Amino acid sequence: MALRSTHIDRIRDGSFDTLIVGGGINGAVTAASLAGRGASVALIDRGDFANFTSQASSNLVWGGFKYLENYELWLVFKLCQSRNRLMRSYRANIKQIPFYAPLDEKGPYPPWFAAFGALGYWFIGLFGTRRPRLLSREQIEQEEPAINTATVAGGIEYRDGILIDNDARFVFSFVRSAIEAGAAAANYVELVSAVRHRDRWIARLRDVDTGEEFLTTARSIVNAAGPFVDETNRGWGMTTDHRIVYSKGIHLVVPRLTTKRHDQVLAFYDDTERLFYVIPMGRRSVIGTTDTRVDTPFTEVTSDDVDFLLEQINARMDLDTPLTTDDVIAERCGVRPLVVKTGGGDQTDVDWTKLSRKHAIETDHRERVVTIFGGKLTDCLNVGEEVAAEIEAIGIPLEKDLHNWYGEPANATRKEFFRQARLMKLDRLRSKPELEPLSDRLWRRYGRRAFAMLDAIRSEPAMAEDIMGSADYIRIELHEAARSEMVTKLEDFMRRRSKIELVVSDRDIENSAGLREVAEILFGADDADRRLAEYFGGDDRVPDAVRDGPHPSEATKNAADTLVSPR
Repeated sequence: MALRSTHIDRIRDGSFDTLIVGGGINGAVTAASLAGRGASVALIDRGDFANFTSQASSNLVWGGFKYLENYELWLVFKLCQSRNRLMRSYRANIKQIPFYAPLDEKGPYPPWFAAFGALGYWFIGLFGTRRPRLLSREQIEQEEPAINTATVAGGIEYRDGILIDNDARFVFSFVRSAIEAGAAAANYVELVSAVRHRDRWIARLRDVDTGEEFLTTARSIVNAAGPFVDETNRGWGMTTDHRIVYSKGIHLVVPRLTTKRHDQVLAFYDDTERLFYVIPMGRRSVIGTTDTRVDTPFTEVTSDDVDFLLEQINARMDLDTPLTTDDVIAERCGVRPLVVKTGGGDQTDVDWTKLSRKHAIETDHRERVVTIFGGKLTDCLNVGEEVAAEIEAIGIPLEKDLHNWYGEPANATRKEFFRQARLMKLDRLRSKPELEPLSDRLWRRYGRRAFAMLDAIRSEPAMAEDIMGSADYIRIELHEAARSEMVTKLEDFMRRRSKIELVVSDRDIENSAGLREVAEILFGADDADRRLAEYFGGDDRVPDAVRDGPHPSEATKNAADTLVSPR
């Protein structure tokens, strides 16, 4: 909490070049881009960073193969280039993954035609991935026996990218980059009002956690409020050429469904001839997504949603036992903010199923407001660069873009980390089957910050122990999260900085004695009880196993002091 308090102090009565409203992928990447080019930046979100649309993606980094159906070739080309750039810049965090698509005899496309499309997709992507394959029915049966091939004519395999961790953590990596470049950032800070006075915006902000209100000023504002951009602009009396319509999508997290290859995405056409996927997430599979027209950004998973996905997947996979609602470990639900032109009639006139995830950026030069409409994770670097160009165009000078505001540390730094990890035999401290080496995980998640974590483990080996068992998070990661990841509520860590809530059942979380230590590390002994009660919905609902769990030892507290002090 010290990091957040420090940044709120900087924002309070501060004076900035740009105030960014919204801490999803658009706001986070904009903050990193502007701060990396020398602008003074304040980034706020009324919830946690990535707490809305940006935490409900498919975790895929892709060029939009399905957009070929609508002949959006230029969009596919741009998205493929964005995908390629992200995969080059985040080699430890984004990996190339096969999309394995069995095609039904009565499906919309025969295998030979789909293979022709996959080959075109590969060409459009300038060969940024391995080449596609045309699959026979026999190949599919041999390579993934879990697929029901009773009516399959053949299939294709093409490649895109996937985030190894989760989308919300990737978003926070840009927040960290912005902070390291000098930006002030705070979650749970709400924009109450903003008025233009002479050449500056005066914004009244509220700390959602404490209720305190305070002022800050900025020469410009970036509206990166995602599904709420229209509402935010209306509050300022602004009109725009674009607006947002909403499409709801859900995912279900279930036990792993594949039996032979666990490093590929299975792609199927559902009964409405819309693509849906089975996406690997460690020892789990993620089924989705759906596409439902809604009129509000506030959505939830319904029983009809769950029944539809389970029916579709049970019909397309040869499972020992059909999936039921009892197999659902977690649900993900969010809206896609889709961009349409203002003045195109009521939202009911829009065929949202044909709308792509392209973004639009509008600038009011007189008021110095930049609005970001739509977009997706794959295209985030382009958004950051385009907004920076707009900020320059309204008269705020920026330094030359050295492209150092994104990406992982240099290869020489990576090699030195793995050399140190090897010498201290770090990976021998882990004995669980099917888990990646600890050195790989620490480097991917923390980069340069992982060096100090090695020092802490050398000082106290207990720092490399799991705290919550099946959650697979070691003690030093909790201390690092408390220090540098602005965790304000327990949900921030459980759902967004980590993906524990997505892969661990509610029952296992409620029976985890280690959750008590997690709360004390993150919030301190004095505030742990309040945050646990907040997480479980009341003090009387905190499970006994959690309430009576162990407290952090003095040895691990002392070892945590080896971590670098927060900014």
